[in-house]
Amino acid sequence: MTNILKPDRRNLMIGAGAGLMMASFGQPSSAQAKFKLKQGYQTNIWGMPTYYMVQSGILKKHGFEVEEFQVPSGNITMQQMVARQVDMGTYAGPSLMIGHEKGGLVGIALIEYVGKTNHLIARKDLKITKPDQLKGMKIANQTGSSVGNIFVNDAAPKNGLPKGSYQEIRMNVNDMVAAMAAKTVDAIVSVEPYSAIAETEGIGNILLNFSDFDRLPVFMAATPDYIDKNGEALVAYLKAWVESGKEMKANPDKVADAVHKFYTSKGYTMSAATMKKAMGGVEVDVSFPADKLIPYMTRHAEIMVTAKQLKAVPDFKKVFRTEFYDKAAKA
Repeated sequence: MTNILKPDRRNLMIGAGAGLMMASFGQPSSAQAKFKLKQGYQTNIWGMPTYYMVQSGILKKHGFEVEEFQVPSGNITMQQMVARQVDMGTYAGPSLMIGHEKGGLVGIALIEYVGKTNHLIARKDLKITKPDQLKGMKIANQTGSSVGNIFVNDAAPKNGLPKGSYQEIRMNVNDMVAAMAAKTVDAIVSVEPYSAIAETEGIGNILLNFSDFDRLPVFMAATPDYIDKNGEALVAYLKAWVESGKEMKANPDKVADAVHKFYTSKGYTMSAATMKKAMGGVEVDVSFPADKLIPYMTRHAEIMVTAKQLKAVPDFKKVFRTEFYDKAAKA
């Protein structure tokens, strides 16, 4: 296998506390910046709208100096925020609720829907066609991530794979395709662009698309410390997101090209067409329809309480702080 499957470990961070801090493209110096921000995001496809907004210069235009913290999945960003190492970051509902319970983290906007980017993929040579055929086999999962929790608690049982019927192998998502190619695991709970790589390279076939049962909203979350001290910055930040969201919808090819360059810089050799396919599953929708999202979040919270991943269903009036987005959207 070529390095399409396994990027240089010097370039992808895998530790929970080892965020990669780097100078953002075109960001202002400390003397010029009105606001400072420690921005976390995952290096799978979910984090690419955040990456694009940072590197495009939109945050610079709105007065921000940014330190980037890149990690394999959003639950690691959440842990960094609980430890107050990062101010803001993106992740799905399960991680947001865990972060709220552990560290008072709150959602300040909906950024995207990503259900189409998440899959259960089996090794192609096994010729498996249905999830329940994976009983007794090794399934790689980013344990503790939102996708990992949704798979274990909801998707797998609904598809004939209750807990204990398969071997869950803890693994960072950016290592999964290489592990499947090496036949050390039989299937992976994958996120784009790794799903597209596995398919394009003929390594795996998709058994389950999460969009069939979960649209998977992804939120931008902030620490209560940052909120308490930076109300003006939060409104400016969300104005930048509104602008960036419009640009991403209007110029999807430009975004896909920027993201393709990001992954090739990390050691992946994938075609532009493969990246465009992967990005096609990200539905950028910068908004905050909190009332409509509460039933979805409540359902997942109840599942997580049963699974003992949450102590209680949270008060969503405290989890969602809509006032900053409301001000930004009206400006």
